[in-house]
Amino acid sequence: MSTTPKSEVMEEQTLPLRTPREESAGEVAAERAHGPRRILVLGATSGIAEACIRLWANRGDALYLVARNADKLAVVAADARTRGASHIGTAVANLDDTAGHAEVLAHAINSLGGLDVAFLALGVLGEQPEAEKNFAAADQILHTNFVAPVSLLTWLANYTAQRHAGTLAVLSSVAGERGRKSNYVYGSSKAGLTAFVDGLRNRIDRDGVRVMTIKPGPVKTAMTEGMKGSAKFADVEAVAASLVKAIDRGDDVVYVPGIWRVIMAVIRAVPERVFKKMNL
Repeated sequence: MSTTPKSEVMEEQTLPLRTPREESAGEVAAERAHGPRRILVLGATSGIAEACIRLWANRGDALYLVARNADKLAVVAADARTRGASHIGTAVANLDDTAGHAEVLAHAINSLGGLDVAFLALGVLGEQPEAEKNFAAADQILHTNFVAPVSLLTWLANYTAQRHAGTLAVLSSVAGERGRKSNYVYGSSKAGLTAFVDGLRNRIDRDGVRVMTIKPGPVKTAMTEGMKGSAKFADVEAVAASLVKAIDRGDDVVYVPGIWRVIMAVIRAVPERVFKKMNL
């Protein structure tokens, strides 16, 4: 899939384009408080991202959506446009290609005329049994879930820190809190991402940038369809509503649903001599 950005812009509602140097601190604060928020969504066709996009579009935010599947992306963008997003831009890009990240991100920010929120929702579950036998399968999971987001976040962190404003919201997972035999390759990729985001928050929070770690439990989406127990997974619309509110508040770490904070505290507390005998 090509990494060359292809943007769709609502010409009659295009936002003014300015470089970061042309935005004073007062202008940035005023835009965040009163104008539509300028939101970049990376991995825009994931189930959680789609549900969040619907909510942002409903309130008239400006959106730039990036995903690898052109057909699915067009559907998501059309729906957001119908719901009332004040601006829609899109790019078809395979975000596994880290060499193309700078171009995609610069194009997105130019289209939006700045950046208030970047929501990173890219990721794959992968196949644990295959990853156990074949390093190439494990490598793909690790690259998509860890290496690619680290590349994107490095660029975005430098941009937002120089501007002293913005929110970087990153979709990790409760699976990263303790390795389990059923999904330890996926879990380790999310553990690495969580640690990276923790360190990034420690580095640039003092520069006025909010860095948010999102840790969902199992959510009912296309990615989890057919998994054991999926009928009891969290509703994606409820999860999205919680995330949008948390991003607006500028939370540091959010578990969705919130009960997972307690569940994971219990799981982390299980002694290793007991834990290694459990079937999780």
